[in-house]
Amino acid sequence: MAFFARFSAFALLVLSLATTHAQEGVPVYFDYLSDNYYLIHPSMAGASKGGKIRLTARKQWFDVERAPALQTLNANVRVGEKSGVGAILFNDRNGYHSQTGMKLTYAHHLTLSEYRDGVNQLSFGINVGFLQSRLDESDFVSIIPDPIITGTSNNVNYFNVDAGMSYHFLEFYTHFTVKNILGSGRDLYSAEEIDNLRRYLVSAGYVFGKNLWQVEPSFLLQFSEYTEESSIDLNAKVYREFEFGTLWGGLSYRRSFDGAQYEIGGGTTSQKLQLVTPFVGINLKRFMFSYNYSYQQGDIRFDEGGFHQITIGYDFLQPEKRYNCKCPAVN
Repeated sequence: MAFFARFSAFALLVLSLATTHAQEGVPVYFDYLSDNYYLIHPSMAGASKGGKIRLTARKQWFDVERAPALQTLNANVRVGEKSGVGAILFNDRNGYHSQTGMKLTYAHHLTLSEYRDGVNQLSFGINVGFLQSRLDESDFVSIIPDPIITGTSNNVNYFNVDAGMSYHFLEFYTHFTVKNILGSGRDLYSAEEIDNLRRYLVSAGYVFGKNLWQVEPSFLLQFSEYTEESSIDLNAKVYREFEFGTLWGGLSYRRSFDGAQYEIGGGTTSQKLQLVTPFVGINLKRFMFSYNYSYQQGDIRFDEGGFHQITIGYDFLQPEKRYNCKCPAVN
């Protein structure tokens, strides 16, 4: 009985931590730190004067069957003086559940003033996402027939909307985005499935340094409306410029403000999700390569392994004259 109690507590904790970060559409991981803010903020479509393409692949727990895995491909480009467009394709798998989808983006950019030939820009953006959610029950086995289990692969199609705004002033930037504004309309698991999956993202940062070295502290705050769960990313990123390009790297620390309780040793304790993510990357002319590794801290973990993610990028239609500031996200 003691073993069963501890196992049940462990399972509930894992499920609670997973639920904290179960998200509709593209999950918010750490790829935005690889010059990929458009992936989470639609107002960043065409925020620079040219275009960007980013391809990412993320894999968790290599030795665990059906472990979470995510692939994304996105591109965005400036159109004219004040508009930007973009598209995101993604495939997200987590156990027997998976999502595939596409998001189409339009953004509008307002230049507030020409300050020392630098950027002073206010941006608004909106995503329209088309998604397919799938629950594969073909491997489910029940000795006693269960009417809830179909024994097949269940698919539903629906759409949702994200909207947000960004502001860039020289080396300073901030973003605000609301994800999944509409009810999901998914109803994959039951007719009573929760439709309110709205999630709020607030981020900001500043780039210090004018010469060969720059330091960029930033944060990302997330809040889920229905569950009232929240978490924060605290990030530090360092750039070093060379003749061949720019080498950069840093560290991110994610902590949830909400913990999961479990029983151990006859007592009750709680644990909050904590992820430590070092990352490194390089810009070589118009190409970008990066890698990050996330490790979960805490006494209770599903697996000792971490989460690996790589990103490959390409910048196109870049103008010869750029903003006179250390502002990599728009330059």
